[in-house]
Amino acid sequence: MKSPKDMRELFRNNEHVGTTSNMCPNYLQTNLISLPYEYAFDFLLFCFRNPKSCPVIDVLEPGQVEPSIAIGADIRSDLPKYRVYQNGEFSREVFNIAEEWNERYVTFLIGCSFTFEKALTEKGIQLLHQEQGSVIPMYRTNIPCHPAGPFSGNMVVSMRPLKPEEVDHAVKITSRFETSHGSPVHIGDPKEIGIDDLNQPDYGEPVDMDDDRIPVFWACGVTPQNVLQNARLPKFISHAPGYMLITDQFEET
Repeated sequence: MKSPKDMRELFRNNEHVGTTSNMCPNYLQTNLISLPYEYAFDFLLFCFRNPKSCPVIDVLEPGQVEPSIAIGADIRSDLPKYRVYQNGEFSREVFNIAEEWNERYVTFLIGCSFTFEKALTEKGIQLLHQEQGSVIPMYRTNIPCHPAGPFSGNMVVSMRPLKPEEVDHAVKITSRFETSHGSPVHIGDPKEIGIDDLNQPDYGEPVDMDDDRIPVFWACGVTPQNVLQNARLPKFISHAPGYMLITDQFEET
C-alpha cells in the first residue's frame, strides 16, 4: 500500500485523480481553505466557535505551502483537486493552484470524516460510497453555525447510510475522533435538517441504498466553503469536496 508521501507525489504529477476516501488508512486527512490574510482571524474565530464542523488541525503562516504534518508537501499541488471561488461564486476546479497562489494567503487545514472510516470498516460496518466507488454525498442543512465577523451560514453534512444494528456502534466509534468531526449530528429523517432529497446531494454523488438503511449525518469540512461563499470574499481556494490532503500524521485511536 502506498504511503501518504507516495500518494501526494501522484497527485502532484496528476498521475492519480480521485476521491481520497479509503486511501492511506490510519493517516489523518484534512480539508483545505486558503484565503487572504485580512480574513484569517475572523475565520479562525469562526472555526473556534464551530468545532464540530471546523476542527482546526493546522494553520499555516501567510504564504507558507509546506504543512508541519506533511513534510515535503506543497499544499498548492498535493491534493487531487481544488476549487476556486470568486466574489462568492464557484469559478472552476483545477488540479494545481500554483497560478492562483498569493503570498498573502493563509491556509487552514481542517479535520475530515474520511479519517475515521477505517475504524468503521474494521468493525464490519459497510460504507456504501466506498463499495460503489463514488464521492460521498454531502448536503447543505438548516442547522445554523455560530457567526464570526463576516462569516455565517448553515452546516454542511456528509451522509453514510447504515444498517439499524450498526448505528450505535458507529456513534461510539466516531465519537473518539474529535478532530475529524466526532459523532453524528443527526440520525434518521433528512427533512428534519432541511434535506429534501437524498438523491440530490449538494456535493459529491448519491449512493444506492436499501430502504432498511438509516441515513446518518456527520458535520462536514465543506461547511467553510458554504460560509465563505455567503461572505462573498473576492477570492478563496478550497479542496474539491471528497479530495483531501493526506498527511503524515496518524489518526486518533
